[in-house]
Amino acid sequence: MKYVIAVIQPDRLDEVLKILEEKEIHLVTVTSVLGRGRQKGISEVYRGHKEAGRLLRKVKLEIAVNEAFVKATIDAIKEGSRTGHIGDGKIFVLDLKECFRIRTGEVGEVAIG
Repeated sequence: MKYVIAVIQPDRLDEVLKILEEKEIHLVTVTSVLGRGRQKGISEVYRGHKEAGRLLRKVKLEIAVNEAFVKATIDAIKEGSRTGHIGDGKIFVLDLKECFRIRTGEVGEVAIG
């Protein structure tokens, strides 16, 4: 089991979700977040002073998947979020030790779905 975390541009979310759905990956948690990467945020002039390092709006996707769906999940996120510009995002893949479905008491790969 793997836990896939992706941070992407907010305007690419619908496309990523559409491609995930096509690949039968339905269980996704989405959170609006603030952050910055290599672009180091946006510099603005406010009241005559340059303010640097502002945080940018991003979207974080969290997806728990069984091994058979890891590649499809990563490919869907890459395909849907890539614009070729700085700030397209990052994907992190972590080992998922355990998963529990609260309603049924199922454990492990069965609990993910």
